Amino acid sequence: MIEKLCIIGIGLIGGSLARALRYNGYVREVIGYGRSVGSLQQAVELGVIDRAEVSLPDAVRAADMIVLAVPVGNMAEILETLGPVLPDAAVVTDVGSVKGSVITSARAALGSRFTHFVPGHPLAGTEQSGVAASLPDLFTRRRVVLTPEPDTDADAQARVRAMWEAAGAEVATLTAADHDRLLAVSSHLPHMLAYCLVDMVVRHDEYRAIIENSAAGFSDTTRIAASDPVMWRDICLANRDALVVALRQYHDDLGAIVKAVEKGDGKWLCDTFTRAKHARAKLNKKI
Repeated sequence: MIEKLCIIGIGLIGGSLARALRYNGYVREVIGYGRSVGSLQQAVELGVIDRAEVSLPDAVRAADMIVLAVPVGNMAEILETLGPVLPDAAVVTDVGSVKGSVITSARAALGSRFTHFVPGHPLAGTEQSGVAASLPDLFTRRRVVLTPEPDTDADAQARVRAMWEAAGAEVATLTAADHDRLLAVSSHLPHMLAYCLVDMVVRHDEYRAIIENSAAGFSDTTRIAASDPVMWRDICLANRDALVVALRQYHDDLGAIVKAVEKGDGKWLCDTFTRAKHARAKLNKKI
């Protein structure tokens, strides 16, 4: 049981976590911190949080669990402010999509209390944003990856694991480097492709005709292009090395398809599509 949970950043992820823990009776009090008074008031009205604070020291006072649910690009600033006011009994975790840069910022900002910081990333979400889009079952049977460092306190890690399991998630552990390399391919790259495709289409001379004649394929492929552009800009910059590797590999593979189409190599195309189809069919059972 979490006595006092402080969520810094009450949006889709932070709000959904608060809803899940409240629904499952795992938290007594939820405090929300943010800079938008309107969003905080909405969170109170929706019953997502018990109380809102616009002062970080006031928000975290006496908290035993603090969750950083802000964009990756804002993590360093929040951690610097949090360091001097971090309660002695508090465990801190985050939900950032990139772990290496967040860990570096946390180690610099928290000093000796870094051992009570447990880096995490829930592999769940939608293209929607804001607390109004939060869902109590967003994490049900979804994976949450923790990336503890060698000096991460074992009890702190156990408390964060228990929190996510109480929210319905399945918890796994990776190193930060492995997480960032794998997520560059499985999450960050698909968002880049969706953004690129939509941007290409809207700049096309026949944009309106293309959209009027589009079907489920275009909609399904580009759904995640409705995600927060600022958040994804920050993710790109924070994980640029791993993402560039993934982008270049995709660029090379797409170039091979271009050559096959130009040459009229139906066998190569059919073999590639068949291999992908079989692989996707197996993935359906895991996703």
